[in-house]
Amino acid sequence: MGDGRVAVVSGGGTGIGAAVARGLVLDGFDVLVVGRRGEVLAETATRISAECGRAGAVRPVTADLTEPGQLATVVEAVGERTVDVVVNNAGGYLGGATDTLADVAGWWRANLDANVLTAVLLTEALRPALRRPGGRVLLISSIAAQRGGGGPYSAAKAALHGWAYDLAGALGPEGITVNVVSPGYVAETEFFGDRMTPEGHAKRVDATLVGRAGVPDDIAAAVRYLAGPDAGYVTGQVLGVNGGSVLGR
Repeated sequence: MGDGRVAVVSGGGTGIGAAVARGLVLDGFDVLVVGRRGEVLAETATRISAECGRAGAVRPVTADLTEPGQLATVVEAVGERTVDVVVNNAGGYLGGATDTLADVAGWWRANLDANVLTAVLLTEALRPALRRPGGRVLLISSIAAQRGGGGPYSAAKAALHGWAYDLAGALGPEGITVNVVSPGYVAETEFFGDRMTPEGHAKRVDATLVGRAGVPDDIAAAVRYLAGPDAGYVTGQVLGVNGGSVLGR
């Protein structure tokens, strides 16, 4: 990696995270992609760097961001460099049993850990290194935060909104912006695994006003704007990127 601007993207190995990483490389950033699957991260880092013609522009960092002790790996990878952008993309819907109250508690904790705690711990770990002024903190939420439908996943994503408002207030005086990107249905990701059916896909497309599913690059484009120099007056906002499935409010 060089001496240019630095971005850190969690959940950067596939889908939206990989698209965000690629877009930021195209915008001139050196990018650290963070996640639990080292082999996937390494393959993605090599591929994006080659596609963008910038050898070593993307560096993989293997860490489970739900474990506080593993955040040191990310901090060490950043080293003495200043962090310009943090994109908290790690998370997803985690299924679980609900037969007992203990099952319910475990299911909820797993979703809160994966979607909220990962963002909190990564942001707090990198907070001292954020560029002042000019730093950007971005949280990837979900349409489920606004319309429900995901149980603990919806609740976890909605929690990111409230935290973003607090964080924007705390970091604004230091010249750092904090915003949320809230995707709607995005195809070409691992989010649904083998749960998506042709009928489910069609239903979600029909719910949009534009008649198509989103793709990871749609979300990456929103992140690139909010991470860029033209968004310095935008903070404490939730940007819906959902094809009109949920109207702004």
